[in-house]
Amino acid sequence: MSLVKPNRPRFTDVEELAAMVGHGDSLGVGGHHFARLPIALLRAIAGSGIKGLRYVCWAGGLPLELLLEVDAVAEVELCFSSLDIFGLPPRFRAAAETKAVPVRDWTALAIIQALRAAQQNLPSMPFQLPAGSDMLARVPGASAGSDPIAGTDTGFIPPLRLDTFVVHAQRADESGNVQIIGPRALDFAMAGAARKVLVTVEEIVPVGALRHDGRQSILTRNQVSAIALAPGGAYPASCLPFYVTDYQRLSAAFATRETPLADNLRLPSEGVPELLQKAAKVRAETVIAMPALAHSEKNASVDEIIAARIVAELDNESFASAGAVSPLANVAYRLAKATHAPDMIIATMSCGHLDIAPSPMILSLIESLDCETAVAHAGGDDTYSTYYQAGAVTHEIVGAAQVDRRGRVNTIALRKPGGGLIRLPGQGGMADVANMHRDYLLYIPRHSVQSLVDEVEIASSARGLLTKAEREPMGYRTGKALVFTDLCVFQLDQTSRELAVIETMPGVTHQQIRDATGFAVTFDADCREMALPSKNTLAVLRGRIDPLGLRRLEFVSAKERGALIAEILAADRTMVERCIAAQRSPVAS
Repeated sequence: MSLVKPNRPRFTDVEELAAMVGHGDSLGVGGHHFARLPIALLRAIAGSGIKGLRYVCWAGGLPLELLLEVDAVAEVELCFSSLDIFGLPPRFRAAAETKAVPVRDWTALAIIQALRAAQQNLPSMPFQLPAGSDMLARVPGASAGSDPIAGTDTGFIPPLRLDTFVVHAQRADESGNVQIIGPRALDFAMAGAARKVLVTVEEIVPVGALRHDGRQSILTRNQVSAIALAPGGAYPASCLPFYVTDYQRLSAAFATRETPLADNLRLPSEGVPELLQKAAKVRAETVIAMPALAHSEKNASVDEIIAARIVAELDNESFASAGAVSPLANVAYRLAKATHAPDMIIATMSCGHLDIAPSPMILSLIESLDCETAVAHAGGDDTYSTYYQAGAVTHEIVGAAQVDRRGRVNTIALRKPGGGLIRLPGQGGMADVANMHRDYLLYIPRHSVQSLVDEVEIASSARGLLTKAEREPMGYRTGKALVFTDLCVFQLDQTSRELAVIETMPGVTHQQIRDATGFAVTFDADCREMALPSKNTLAVLRGRIDPLGLRRLEFVSAKERGALIAEILAADRTMVERCIAAQRSPVAS
């Protein structure tokens, strides 16, 4: 199918854009997490009666929930699906667990290369094999073969072509060039692989006006099919610099099933709430200059001990990437950079914000502060080839639902004791980067015989290339492979290729660890008790880096999570109001 579009896109309205999506289309969705999601257009598509869509995207999340609610989706192709701090998406889980909708899991690198093959009119694209995992067999159309030049084992993937790609952006000029500010996710690759590219924007500006903006990416007019003006079109997701994410509205929308999700996400008649618009204008210097919050003198909690222990793995030569949903890792990275490792590089929004400052993790402001302080903005496809595949990233610390004695991870599905499956979010990009990063670091917040098992049912990611002899020919550095839990720290031994305990949490006995582990535990000869964080480390962690305590979200039960989120959202609103007031004051300016 031809991907060539006219030099001038049509200008129309949101309803007409939705009408351009056809029954049975392969549909890609732009944006990332809760940033620049085309919510207004997706609501219109969901309300159009469309059926049989093949949903294709790196992430599912909120867009997929909207379309599943109206039975518009016949197939799902993705790497990951989550509602961020709000947990697993219920409609996605129900569809996957009942097999009402087929779900096919991709690795991030495979989906990037498949989109690139379509974009570049190639019959296939090569990619590094996700060694040690089961993912090659799960990715549609992927195969392993001998590279015709080097003769090494290589993955190959056919083109992934889209009928329609929908995306929200900041601006378009009157000739149809589209401006994207901030991380691009896979927007450019998906636009290049799509027959139709449908865009909603906050503003339409005169030709030439886009030249005056700073860090931006331009989707040129010959890549776009049609554009609609839709101020607030991403709400309640964010669209910087116009407004931040409305976490309060999202929380309320996810809490009820009586009202359709599409109705709960409707833009208010008066437009985006003023508080969210003002929050988008808060500068990083204002937030960083504010006094640190006073902190309690209570003893360090488990989450704080683990965060501080992870910090000890980071130094001035670290390049740490924060994954899709990982508050603990994000906290640890910022804490290290704010204390002993000022030269380390931190990348957030799945490497879309490069080399950020360690700003406080105020939920509503994280994205805007990182966007402002980042040295550069990028797309997920760019950063894979520039950093991940090049072996430049040293750390990406991620949470795991289940790990086995060989350090293999399962984040796809668990089998219930009585039969049936519990669908998990998916592996995102971990199947690829588990081998690419120098250090392979995982954490399990609740150590149990269910989370640490003898053998995982599905190895969604693994450190398949472990030794120097295995890693150097691939261009990867050799480092540590560690698993942190609330009881101990395991290390993957290069000789036995199995986990062994190298540290225990304060006060935890060897027998407690044995009793809570689903395989025979080996203790390293030099196993020691983990040190507690210093008073200074706790002060910086609690008062400066994570004043809302976002790190706690990963250490509470599902039953406690709702109350904790409510507490965090209330504190977040207070902090945002303080920052807005400080921005207005003469002292702040």
